[in-house]
Amino acid sequence: MKRITLLLPVLLGALAFGNALAQRTSVKALTNNSIRLQWRETGGALKIEEVAVNKKGQWASVATPSGEYTLLYSEARPSTEAAETFEKITGGKFPEDAYHYQQTQWKESTTGVALNTAGEAFHFFPQTGAAKDDGLEFKSETDVATVTAHWKIDPRFPNDIQVTMTLSAKKKGFFSLATPTLAALPVEQMSWVSVPGYFQGNFIQKNFALAYAYGHGIPDRPVVYRERCASTLSPLVSSKDGITLSVIPEPGVARDPWAKDRITQVDWHLGLSHMNRKAQLSPTLYYPVLGEDKSEMEAGQSVSWTFRYSLIAGDWFQATKHAAIDIYKFRETLALRQSKQALTDRIEKMHHYLTDPKTSLWNIEEFKGKQIGAQSYLGGVVGSDKDAMKNSDYGAMWMLANATDDPELTQKVLPPAENFKLVQQQTEDGFFKGAVEGQYYLAKKKKFVEEWGEVVEPIALTYYVMLDVGNMLLFEPDNAELKERLRIGAEKLLSWQREDGSWAVAYDRKTEQEIFKDIQDLRPTFYGLIVAHRILKDEKYLKAAEKGADWFLKNAVETGAFLGVCGDARYAPDFATGQSAQALLDLFDLTQNKKYQDAAVICAKIYTSSIYTHPIADHELKTVNGTAREDWEISQTGLSFEHGGIFGSATRHGPIQLASHAGLFIRMYQLTGEQLFADMARAAAIGRDAFVDSKTSVASYYWNAMNRGAGPYPHHAWWQIGWITDYLLSEAALRSNGKVTFPRGFVTPKVGPHQTYGFAPGDVFGDKAMLVIKEGFVTADSPSIDPVVSKSTTKNTYYVTLLNNSPQPTAFNLKIDHSKVSETNAPTMKWAETNQKAAITNIKLPAFGARTLAISYKQ
Repeated sequence: MKRITLLLPVLLGALAFGNALAQRTSVKALTNNSIRLQWRETGGALKIEEVAVNKKGQWASVATPSGEYTLLYSEARPSTEAAETFEKITGGKFPEDAYHYQQTQWKESTTGVALNTAGEAFHFFPQTGAAKDDGLEFKSETDVATVTAHWKIDPRFPNDIQVTMTLSAKKKGFFSLATPTLAALPVEQMSWVSVPGYFQGNFIQKNFALAYAYGHGIPDRPVVYRERCASTLSPLVSSKDGITLSVIPEPGVARDPWAKDRITQVDWHLGLSHMNRKAQLSPTLYYPVLGEDKSEMEAGQSVSWTFRYSLIAGDWFQATKHAAIDIYKFRETLALRQSKQALTDRIEKMHHYLTDPKTSLWNIEEFKGKQIGAQSYLGGVVGSDKDAMKNSDYGAMWMLANATDDPELTQKVLPPAENFKLVQQQTEDGFFKGAVEGQYYLAKKKKFVEEWGEVVEPIALTYYVMLDVGNMLLFEPDNAELKERLRIGAEKLLSWQREDGSWAVAYDRKTEQEIFKDIQDLRPTFYGLIVAHRILKDEKYLKAAEKGADWFLKNAVETGAFLGVCGDARYAPDFATGQSAQALLDLFDLTQNKKYQDAAVICAKIYTSSIYTHPIADHELKTVNGTAREDWEISQTGLSFEHGGIFGSATRHGPIQLASHAGLFIRMYQLTGEQLFADMARAAAIGRDAFVDSKTSVASYYWNAMNRGAGPYPHHAWWQIGWITDYLLSEAALRSNGKVTFPRGFVTPKVGPHQTYGFAPGDVFGDKAMLVIKEGFVTADSPSIDPVVSKSTTKNTYYVTLLNNSPQPTAFNLKIDHSKVSETNAPTMKWAETNQKAAITNIKLPAFGARTLAISYKQ
């Protein structure tokens, strides 16, 4: 077994371990075959003089060694009021008063504690150090506290140094202990810096609002972030020579969002930063947080905590994977997940929910001589008097109608929904011809409006004309009116595109002038032109899409800066980042230009930083609204947030159940072999029954709502049908090694990258087959089994692709009701993989396995 040793200077280059040497030597070190740290005593202080990583057999120095400790102290509890105000890069207060959802979060994020200006900072180096317990123990005395720190190399992970720090108060007050500065990276040497869930990037942003609220560059101040939106607890810095330093708290240090019997989402136990208090680039943690839990101490009291430094010759993605998988057991927590209801059953139940006007809050209104239909929207919309209406996932609407052939949908829902789309687009001549009037229709005012003010966004044109109309045209390719609407939308998008390929974030409805000039349109607005090219076959649209994507690659993907699509959150970065990855994949499919595929992979990797990987889920019993739940049932791990950062919805509500990224991540796993993509997709999709309303099978949107169903967002059921279908069919393609594939349409507007299906035959073991939903036709006696049904286009054969959506092998029986599809009850049944006779009892599938049953009836 490797042992930590104290080394004489002549032995500093040695890789082998020896016995502990005299403790009075002036040099102390921790070393193994992977990393090397050494301290030297200088003027009564022990300072780190070398930090090195073994990179392909050569020792590479890491940044500028330090070893300085920082302790924050305040006699009184720090103020909870904002300590400073900030302006947009274009001038004027940020955020504006109209964004009342963001006011509380911005105030919380600009206190002295959050800005890291509160308290008195004591900076010091240890005075003594000695070998102890296979490591080194350092001791420091300050005027207000004694600090000891025990350092040792983790025998399980040779690139990690575990540190346990203890603060013993000498006087009454509030204390916060920072992780020592192992090394500081000069700005000119950085290649990537991140606090996952808050920002990532490769350049310093001097405008604080852009950096802090949007992550458009690295904040130039040592701000302290809360763990509530930190997706992976691993702030990091990467150097241009390929070394990444991250710091990871021991599990249990950060807050648990539902600690026992109530929500504890907003508790603040741990602070995270990309800088030390002196604003040097060095990943830093703070525990306890000044003024928060456990920070108030009497003289003689003490507090201890443990964290680790990780030093790797690798990139940021490798570093965050280590934190998520090795330290926070993400893969093991996926193994806990078990569904109580099949995803296919949820789709069938939501079908009933959506065809009942009472549960779906479906409305028919008269507008411009047309019967328009949409669902009530009871969330925040400027000007709404509880009369806002909206449709969401047109692709899912048309898919479900075609797959079920239900007249309640085909005759009663689709025609007025299509009318809604037609009148939503402005067709009168003028600056906004071809654009949308607004996302929402206000029934009492008889007008369309945008979510948050009199604005018109080019990306709204991409979403609510190009994507929705494009998805409808996949099902109705001969619809001349829809084609014309798509064309005028494409022409408007083309005319608004700037010379460099970008678009404005928005225009003022009244003045027609560009607004939100303080932020760039770092979103997949170019996708609308992909739709135009695919449907209308005009090369100019593809060229413009490439031009837009090229600008996006340079300004968003390469820099880590993205913009969101939610107007009420002032476009805080959100699920549009994941959508951008699918947009680039679709552009690659059209052009075969590998730079778009490579950029899509990078974009998807960045989006993994929108997925929670902590705390470690387990079987601990908790009480949720009077119901006993095991911790894994309500765990945030695996879920994405609507928008994170310092003023996104996740700060209060937690992540969302709308796992639009699940299908994309399965496709990314298929493309790259990166297991984290598959694990994250499956963790989001399965075993989420604690958030599903038992009456409707509709999941609640925000995590904190638990199982209250759709609530004020009934249209979300369409998005849920859309993402679940995308996930299941992506899994079918993956697990069948491409033997079960269905053509994908366009992404859905707004909420992420899931795509439309069912408009054309797929390929099932060499036969063309259409996706169908026949409720009650095939059911499994295990909720882990999802049967995906398709019907041959040339013969009376149904294919049932059975997906085991469980991390464990599953044995199950099938029940087949032949009357649901045929008059004959004497079919032949074979396994499509082997063409051998199939039995429907005691079927066995491995973990996340699949098998396809072919049921053939007489013609």
